Amino acid sequence: FDITNLLSDGAKNVVEIGPGMGVLTQYLVKKDFKTEVVEIDRESVFYLRLNYPDLEIHEGDFLQLDLKEQYPYNFSLIGNFPYNISSQILFKAFENRDQIPEIVGMFQKEVAERIACKKGKKRGVLSVFLQAFYDVEYCFTVDEHVFNPPPKVKSGVIKLVRNSRKELTVDEKKFKRVVKAGYNQRRKTLKNAMKPFEIINGNEIVDLLALRAEQLSVDDFIKLTNHVR
Repeated sequence: FDITNLLSDGAKNVVEIGPGMGVLTQYLVKKDFKTEVVEIDRESVFYLRLNYPDLEIHEGDFLQLDLKEQYPYNFSLIGNFPYNISSQILFKAFENRDQIPEIVGMFQKEVAERIACKKGKKRGVLSVFLQAFYDVEYCFTVDEHVFNPPPKVKSGVIKLVRNSRKELTVDEKKFKRVVKAGYNQRRKTLKNAMKPFEIINGNEIVDLLALRAEQLSVDDFIKLTNHVR
């Protein structure tokens, strides 16, 4: 199933995570950019070396890689991401966002929808973190019967492209703590969820404090972070 056409025309370096038996790799190697893959499964690595002798393969765990050391340049990230670690992959991408201008990935449909969700019950901590620095688009749903053997769930493909925000206008560590605190008590209003913090000039954010975390935009969370310590 080919999702490689979703990569931008300007992509120069592409890293694929978990290529397995090369379902996406077969399309990537035909394109003009430099492709490298990260694969932890020895059998898959053997297969890839046999069938793609010129392909640069890193045998190991993507989550353990020092990306700046392994890839001292910017790269697009792509993959039919292993569902059990897909959120961790995105957290790592978020931490290395200055190196990763775009991400195209297939996820469990529920996860894909959550990451792309701008507001509402499906949204979570990771959605807010990523949307602070990426424009996220839900591209399409993939039926389980496309795969053999079919998984128990449908899949969703999303594309994330770095936005123009270089850094937050607030302390990033504090921003993360505020977002996590809001979602840790997602059923409560932010007035209650922000109890661990001291509110500064609360009269300026009365409207925000009356809402729940899922109702806030990224900019709202930035504003909220400005008013706590």
